[in-house]
Amino acid sequence: MTPDLDPAHLELLERAEGLGRELLPQAAEADEADRFDAGIRAALASSGLVAYTVPGAFGGALPGVDPVSVALVREALAGHSAHADSMFAMQGIGSFALALGGSDAVRDAWLTRVATLDAVAALALTEPDVGSDLRALSTSLTVDGDELVVDGSKSFITNAPDADFFCVLAREADGLSLVFVPADLPGVTVTQPHQVISPHVLGDVVFDHVRVPLDHRIGAPGEGFGLVLRTLGTFRVSVGAAGVGIARAALAEALGYASERAIFGTTLARLGSVPGSLARCWVEIEASRSLVHRAASAAARDPLAALSLSSMAKVSGSETAGAVTDRCVQVMGRFGIVRGSRIERLYRAARPGRIYEGSTEVILDSLAKQLLREGAP
Repeated sequence: MTPDLDPAHLELLERAEGLGRELLPQAAEADEADRFDAGIRAALASSGLVAYTVPGAFGGALPGVDPVSVALVREALAGHSAHADSMFAMQGIGSFALALGGSDAVRDAWLTRVATLDAVAALALTEPDVGSDLRALSTSLTVDGDELVVDGSKSFITNAPDADFFCVLAREADGLSLVFVPADLPGVTVTQPHQVISPHVLGDVVFDHVRVPLDHRIGAPGEGFGLVLRTLGTFRVSVGAAGVGIARAALAEALGYASERAIFGTTLARLGSVPGSLARCWVEIEASRSLVHRAASAAARDPLAALSLSSMAKVSGSETAGAVTDRCVQVMGRFGIVRGSRIERLYRAARPGRIYEGSTEVILDSLAKQLLREGAP
Protein backbone atom coordinates (compact mmCIF):
# COMPACT_ATOMS: atom_id res chain seq x y z
CA MET A 1 0.00 0.00 0.00
CA THR A 2 2.81 2.41 -0.93
CA PRO A 3 1.55 5.46 -2.84
CA ASP A 4 2.97 6.68 -6.12
CA LEU A 5 5.23 9.44 -4.82
CA ASP A 6 8.28 11.24 -6.13
CA PRO A 7 11.58 10.12 -4.52
CA ALA A 8 11.78 13.05 -2.10
CA HIS A 9 8.27 12.50 -0.76
CA LEU A 10 8.76 8.75 -0.58
CA GLU A 11 11.96 9.24 1.42
CA LEU A 12 10.12 11.62 3.76
CA LEU A 13 7.33 9.09 4.28
CA GLU A 14 9.88 6.41 5.13
CA ARG A 15 11.65 8.75 7.57
CA ALA A 16 8.39 9.53 9.32
CA GLU A 17 7.40 5.84 9.42
CA GLY A 18 10.78 5.08 10.98
CA LEU A 19 10.21 7.68 13.68
CA GLY A 20 6.72 6.33 14.30
CA ARG A 21 8.04 2.82 14.85
CA GLU A 22 10.72 4.21 17.17
CA LEU A 23 8.07 5.98 19.25
CA LEU A 24 5.62 3.07 19.44
CA PRO A 25 6.98 1.55 22.69
CA GLN A 26 6.35 4.82 24.55
CA ALA A 27 3.25 5.88 22.63
CA ALA A 28 0.69 4.22 24.90
CA GLU A 29 1.78 6.23 27.92
CA ALA A 30 2.47 9.44 26.01
CA ASP A 31 -0.87 9.37 24.21
CA GLU A 32 -2.65 9.52 27.57
CA ALA A 33 -0.73 12.62 28.70
CA ASP A 34 -2.38 16.02 29.12
CA ARG A 35 1.00 17.76 28.85
CA PHE A 36 3.85 17.37 26.38
CA ASP A 37 5.79 14.13 26.81
CA ALA A 38 9.50 14.98 27.07
CA GLY A 39 10.67 11.82 25.30
CA ILE A 40 8.30 12.23 22.34
CA ARG A 41 9.22 15.90 22.07
CA ALA A 42 12.96 15.17 22.08
CA ALA A 43 12.66 12.42 19.46
CA LEU A 44 10.47 14.55 17.19
CA ALA A 45 12.81 17.51 17.54
CA SER A 46 15.91 15.47 16.71
CA SER A 47 14.20 13.93 13.68
CA GLY A 48 14.08 17.30 11.91
CA LEU A 49 10.54 16.61 10.70
CA VAL A 50 9.06 19.68 12.40
CA ALA A 51 11.07 21.82 9.99
CA TYR A 52 8.52 20.86 7.32
CA THR A 53 5.90 22.99 9.13
CA VAL A 54 7.82 26.28 8.72
CA PRO A 55 8.98 28.15 5.57
CA GLY A 56 12.64 27.89 4.65
CA ALA A 57 13.31 31.57 5.36
CA PHE A 58 12.77 30.79 9.03
CA GLY A 59 14.62 27.50 9.33
CA GLY A 60 12.16 25.28 7.49
CA ALA A 61 13.09 22.27 5.40
CA LEU A 62 11.60 23.63 2.15
CA PRO A 63 11.11 27.11 0.65
CA GLY A 64 7.45 27.02 1.63
CA VAL A 65 5.22 24.76 3.70
CA ASP A 66 4.34 21.84 1.42
CA PRO A 67 0.89 20.31 2.15
CA VAL A 68 2.01 16.99 0.61
CA SER A 69 4.97 16.72 2.97
CA VAL A 70 2.86 17.66 6.00
CA ALA A 71 0.20 15.11 5.02
CA LEU A 72 2.73 12.31 4.59
CA VAL A 73 4.34 12.93 7.97
CA ARG A 74 0.95 12.99 9.67
CA GLU A 75 -0.15 9.80 7.91
CA ALA A 76 2.97 8.05 9.20
CA LEU A 77 2.90 9.39 12.76
CA ALA A 78 -0.84 9.14 13.45
CA GLY A 79 -0.87 5.36 13.22
CA HIS A 80 1.85 5.08 15.85
CA SER A 81 1.36 7.99 18.27
CA ALA A 82 -1.52 10.45 18.42
CA HIS A 83 0.64 12.58 20.70
CA ALA A 84 3.50 12.86 18.19
CA ASP A 85 1.06 13.54 15.35
CA SER A 86 -0.63 16.39 17.21
CA MET A 87 2.70 17.84 18.35
CA PHE A 88 3.97 17.88 14.77
CA ALA A 89 0.81 19.25 13.15
CA MET A 90 0.19 22.04 15.65
CA GLN A 91 3.63 23.54 15.13
CA GLY A 92 2.48 24.39 11.63
CA ILE A 93 -1.16 25.17 12.37
CA GLY A 94 -0.18 27.36 15.31
CA SER A 95 2.50 29.35 13.49
CA PHE A 96 1.52 29.49 9.81
CA ALA A 97 -0.39 32.77 10.04
CA LEU A 98 2.62 34.30 11.77
CA ALA A 99 4.82 33.16 8.88
CA LEU A 100 2.40 34.75 6.41
CA GLY A 101 1.68 38.06 8.08
CA GLY A 102 3.85 38.61 11.14
CA SER A 103 6.32 41.45 11.52
CA ASP A 104 9.95 40.71 10.63
CA ALA A 105 11.05 41.15 14.24
CA VAL A 106 8.51 38.66 15.65
CA ARG A 107 8.99 36.10 12.87
CA ASP A 108 12.78 36.22 13.16
CA ALA A 109 12.61 35.83 16.93
CA TRP A 110 10.16 32.92 17.03
CA LEU A 111 9.77 30.88 13.87
CA THR A 112 13.27 29.38 13.86
CA ARG A 113 12.47 28.10 17.36
CA VAL A 114 9.19 26.63 16.13
CA ALA A 115 11.08 24.71 13.42
CA THR A 116 13.22 22.99 16.06
CA LEU A 117 10.44 22.53 18.65
CA ASP A 118 12.25 24.85 21.02
CA ALA A 119 9.09 26.98 21.05
CA VAL A 120 5.56 25.54 21.05
CA ALA A 121 2.91 27.23 18.89
CA ALA A 122 -0.83 27.47 19.44
CA LEU A 123 -3.69 28.92 17.40
CA ALA A 124 -6.43 30.38 19.63
CA LEU A 125 -9.71 30.45 17.72
CA THR A 126 -12.62 28.80 19.52
CA GLU A 127 -14.35 30.25 22.57
CA PRO A 128 -16.63 28.81 25.27
CA ASP A 129 -19.71 29.73 23.21
CA VAL A 130 -18.16 29.79 19.73
CA GLY A 131 -16.96 26.80 17.72
CA SER A 132 -17.36 26.59 13.95
CA ASP A 133 -19.03 30.02 13.68
CA LEU A 134 -15.88 32.06 14.20
CA ARG A 135 -17.54 35.24 13.01
CA ALA A 136 -19.50 35.22 16.27
CA LEU A 137 -16.47 35.34 18.55
CA SER A 138 -16.24 38.02 21.25
CA THR A 139 -12.53 38.25 22.18
CA SER A 140 -11.58 41.87 21.54
CA LEU A 141 -8.49 43.64 20.21
CA THR A 142 -8.11 47.38 20.75
CA VAL A 143 -5.37 49.90 20.08
CA ASP A 144 -4.13 51.91 23.05
CA GLY A 145 -1.32 54.25 22.03
CA ASP A 146 1.62 52.15 20.90
CA GLU A 147 0.13 48.93 22.23
CA LEU A 148 -2.57 46.38 21.35
CA VAL A 149 -4.84 45.16 24.14
CA VAL A 150 -6.41 41.67 24.09
CA ASP A 151 -9.42 40.74 26.23
CA GLY A 152 -11.44 37.54 26.12
CA SER A 153 -11.52 33.79 26.62
CA LYS A 154 -10.54 30.92 24.34
CA SER A 155 -11.57 27.30 24.84
CA PHE A 156 -10.35 23.87 23.76
CA ILE A 157 -7.03 25.27 22.52
CA THR A 158 -4.56 22.58 21.47
CA ASN A 159 -1.10 22.95 23.03
CA ALA A 160 -2.32 25.68 25.41
CA PRO A 161 -0.73 24.26 28.60
CA ASP A 162 2.70 24.03 26.93
CA ALA A 163 2.45 26.87 24.42
CA ASP A 164 5.11 29.56 24.28
CA PHE A 165 2.84 31.81 22.22
CA PHE A 166 -0.67 32.11 20.85
CA CYS A 167 -1.87 33.46 17.52
CA VAL A 168 -5.20 34.86 18.72
CA LEU A 169 -8.21 35.64 16.54
CA ALA A 170 -10.01 38.66 17.97
CA ARG A 171 -12.60 41.26 17.02
CA GLU A 172 -11.85 44.91 16.40
CA ALA A 173 -13.53 47.75 14.50
CA ASP A 174 -12.26 46.58 11.10
CA GLY A 175 -13.39 42.97 11.58
CA LEU A 176 -11.54 39.91 12.79
CA SER A 177 -7.81 40.29 13.29
CA LEU A 178 -4.94 38.11 14.44
CA VAL A 179 -2.46 39.07 17.12
CA PHE A 180 0.69 37.38 18.44
CA VAL A 181 0.64 36.91 22.23
CA PRO A 182 3.57 35.36 24.16
CA ALA A 183 2.23 32.96 26.77
CA ASP A 184 4.22 34.40 29.67
CA LEU A 185 2.73 37.90 29.55
CA PRO A 186 0.79 39.31 32.52
CA GLY A 187 -2.91 38.66 32.11
CA VAL A 188 -2.55 35.34 30.26
CA THR A 189 -4.03 32.45 32.27
CA VAL A 190 -4.24 28.82 31.11
CA THR A 191 -6.42 26.16 32.76
CA GLN A 192 -7.21 22.55 31.84
CA PRO A 193 -10.90 21.96 32.63
CA HIS A 194 -11.54 19.39 29.90
CA GLN A 195 -10.73 15.71 29.56
CA VAL A 196 -11.58 14.20 26.18
CA ILE A 197 -11.98 10.60 25.06
CA SER A 198 -8.74 10.63 23.10
CA PRO A 199 -6.33 12.39 25.49
CA HIS A 200 -5.05 15.58 24.01
CA VAL A 201 -2.97 18.52 25.24
CA LEU A 202 -5.83 21.00 25.61
CA GLY A 203 -6.50 24.10 27.64
CA ASP A 204 -8.67 27.16 28.06
CA VAL A 205 -6.97 30.54 27.89
CA VAL A 206 -8.07 33.85 29.42
CA PHE A 207 -6.61 37.11 28.11
CA ASP A 208 -7.25 39.77 30.76
CA HIS A 209 -6.22 43.16 29.39
CA VAL A 210 -3.08 41.67 27.85
CA ARG A 211 -0.82 44.28 26.25
CA VAL A 212 1.51 43.66 23.32
CA PRO A 213 3.45 46.02 21.02
CA LEU A 214 1.85 47.16 17.77
CA ASP A 215 4.26 45.01 15.76
CA HIS A 216 2.63 41.91 17.30
CA ARG A 217 -0.33 42.34 14.97
CA ILE A 218 -0.41 39.58 12.33
CA GLY A 219 -1.48 40.97 8.97
CA ALA A 220 -3.55 44.11 8.57
CA PRO A 221 -6.60 44.98 10.71
CA GLY A 222 -9.56 42.85 9.65
CA GLU A 223 -7.42 40.29 7.76
CA GLY A 224 -7.44 37.66 10.49
CA PHE A 225 -10.17 35.48 9.06
CA GLY A 226 -8.43 35.39 5.68
CA LEU A 227 -5.21 34.26 7.34
CA VAL A 228 -7.13 31.53 9.17
CA LEU A 229 -8.58 30.36 5.84
CA ARG A 230 -5.09 30.22 4.33
CA THR A 231 -3.98 28.14 7.31
CA LEU A 232 -6.90 25.75 6.76
CA GLY A 233 -6.14 25.62 3.05
CA THR A 234 -2.64 24.37 3.80
CA PHE A 235 -3.24 22.10 6.79
CA ARG A 236 -6.85 20.84 6.68
CA VAL A 237 -6.01 18.06 4.21
CA SER A 238 -3.49 16.71 6.71
CA VAL A 239 -6.36 15.84 9.09
CA GLY A 240 -7.56 13.44 6.41
CA ALA A 241 -4.04 12.09 6.11
CA ALA A 242 -3.89 11.43 9.85
CA GLY A 243 -7.19 9.57 9.55
CA VAL A 244 -5.73 7.41 6.79
CA GLY A 245 -2.75 6.64 9.01
CA ILE A 246 -4.99 5.62 11.89
CA ALA A 247 -7.08 3.41 9.60
CA ARG A 248 -3.98 1.76 8.11
CA ALA A 249 -2.68 0.91 11.58
CA ALA A 250 -6.06 -0.45 12.67
CA LEU A 251 -6.28 -2.69 9.61
CA ALA A 252 -2.78 -4.01 10.26
CA GLU A 253 -3.74 -4.86 13.86
CA ALA A 254 -6.97 -6.60 12.87
CA LEU A 255 -5.36 -8.48 9.99
CA GLY A 256 -2.52 -9.71 12.19
CA TYR A 257 -4.94 -10.89 14.85
CA ALA A 258 -7.39 -12.51 12.45
CA SER A 259 -4.62 -14.32 10.54
CA GLU A 260 -3.41 -16.02 13.72
CA ARG A 261 -6.67 -16.57 15.60
CA ALA A 262 -7.67 -20.23 15.24
CA ILE A 263 -11.41 -20.91 15.29
CA PHE A 264 -13.69 -23.69 13.95
CA GLY A 265 -10.80 -25.45 12.25
CA THR A 266 -9.55 -22.43 10.34
CA THR A 267 -8.36 -18.90 11.04
CA LEU A 268 -10.64 -15.97 11.76
CA ALA A 269 -9.34 -14.24 8.64
CA ARG A 270 -10.96 -16.94 6.51
CA LEU A 271 -14.21 -17.28 8.42
CA GLY A 272 -17.62 -15.98 7.36
CA SER A 273 -17.86 -12.25 6.80
CA VAL A 274 -14.46 -11.42 8.32
CA PRO A 275 -12.39 -11.50 5.11
CA GLY A 276 -14.94 -9.31 3.35
CA SER A 277 -14.88 -6.87 6.24
CA LEU A 278 -11.09 -6.62 6.09
CA ALA A 279 -11.16 -6.19 2.33
CA ARG A 280 -13.72 -3.39 2.63
CA CYS A 281 -11.37 -1.62 5.04
CA TRP A 282 -8.57 -1.87 2.49
CA VAL A 283 -10.76 -0.49 -0.31
CA GLU A 284 -11.92 2.46 1.80
CA ILE A 285 -8.39 3.27 2.98
CA GLU A 286 -6.97 3.26 -0.54
CA ALA A 287 -9.83 5.40 -1.87
CA SER A 288 -9.45 7.93 0.92
CA ARG A 289 -5.67 7.93 0.61
CA SER A 290 -5.89 8.71 -3.09
CA LEU A 291 -8.21 11.65 -2.42
CA VAL A 292 -5.93 12.94 0.35
CA HIS A 293 -2.88 12.84 -1.90
CA ARG A 294 -4.77 14.51 -4.76
CA ALA A 295 -6.03 17.26 -2.46
CA ALA A 296 -2.59 17.78 -0.91
CA SER A 297 -1.04 18.15 -4.36
CA ALA A 298 -3.72 20.68 -5.31
CA ALA A 299 -3.19 22.58 -2.06
CA ALA A 300 0.54 22.73 -2.80
CA ARG A 301 -0.30 24.62 -6.00
CA ASP A 302 -2.96 26.94 -4.53
CA PRO A 303 -4.20 26.32 -0.96
CA LEU A 304 -7.25 28.59 -1.14
CA ALA A 305 -8.38 27.35 -4.55
CA ALA A 306 -8.06 23.77 -3.30
CA LEU A 307 -9.89 24.34 0.00
CA SER A 308 -13.04 22.51 -1.14
CA LEU A 309 -11.01 19.51 -2.26
CA SER A 310 -9.02 19.60 0.99
CA SER A 311 -12.30 19.71 2.92
CA MET A 312 -13.53 16.63 1.04
CA ALA A 313 -10.28 14.85 1.85
CA LYS A 314 -10.62 15.82 5.51
CA VAL A 315 -14.15 14.38 5.64
CA SER A 316 -13.11 11.25 3.76
CA GLY A 317 -10.04 10.55 5.86
CA SER A 318 -11.65 11.18 9.23
CA GLU A 319 -14.85 9.28 8.41
CA THR A 320 -12.81 6.39 7.00
CA ALA A 321 -10.77 6.27 10.20
CA GLY A 322 -13.97 6.03 12.23
CA ALA A 323 -15.52 3.31 10.09
CA VAL A 324 -12.37 1.24 9.73
CA THR A 325 -11.36 1.32 13.39
CA ASP A 326 -14.90 0.35 14.40
CA ARG A 327 -14.88 -2.55 11.95
CA CYS A 328 -11.45 -3.69 13.14
CA VAL A 329 -12.51 -3.62 16.79
CA GLN A 330 -15.45 -5.82 15.80
CA VAL A 331 -13.16 -8.28 14.01
CA MET A 332 -10.99 -8.57 17.12
CA GLY A 333 -13.96 -9.19 19.38
CA ARG A 334 -13.29 -9.05 23.10
CA PHE A 335 -9.60 -8.34 22.48
CA GLY A 336 -10.59 -5.24 20.54
CA ILE A 337 -12.08 -3.55 23.59
CA VAL A 338 -9.20 -4.08 26.01
CA ARG A 339 -8.43 -0.66 27.43
CA GLY A 340 -4.92 0.50 26.58
CA SER A 341 -4.46 -1.92 23.68
CA ARG A 342 -3.26 -0.43 20.43
CA ILE A 343 -6.54 -1.04 18.62
CA GLU A 344 -8.51 0.56 21.45
CA ARG A 345 -6.24 3.62 21.39
CA LEU A 346 -6.65 3.89 17.62
CA TYR A 347 -10.42 3.62 18.01
CA ARG A 348 -10.44 6.56 20.43
CA ALA A 349 -7.92 8.55 18.39
CA ALA A 350 -10.12 8.28 15.30
CA ARG A 351 -13.17 9.92 16.84
CA PRO A 352 -12.07 13.56 17.33
CA GLY A 353 -10.97 13.89 13.70
CA ARG A 354 -14.59 14.07 12.64
CA ILE A 355 -15.07 17.16 14.84
CA TYR A 356 -11.96 19.36 14.99
CA GLU A 357 -10.85 21.71 12.19
CA GLY A 358 -14.39 21.70 10.87
CA SER A 359 -16.89 19.01 11.80
CA THR A 360 -18.12 16.68 9.06
CA GLU A 361 -21.58 18.28 9.17
CA VAL A 362 -20.29 21.86 8.92
CA ILE A 363 -17.99 20.96 6.02
CA LEU A 364 -20.74 19.09 4.17
CA ASP A 365 -23.08 22.04 4.62
CA SER A 366 -20.47 24.35 3.09
CA LEU A 367 -19.80 21.95 0.24
CA ALA A 368 -23.53 21.58 -0.42
CA LYS A 369 -23.94 25.35 -0.71
CA GLN A 370 -21.03 25.49 -3.15
CA LEU A 371 -22.49 22.62 -5.17
CA LEU A 372 -25.88 24.28 -5.41
CA ARG A 373 -24.32 27.61 -6.29
CA GLU A 374 -21.81 26.38 -8.91
CA GLY A 375 -23.30 23.09 -10.07
CA ALA A 376 -21.62 19.72 -10.42
CA PRO A 377 -17.93 19.89 -11.42
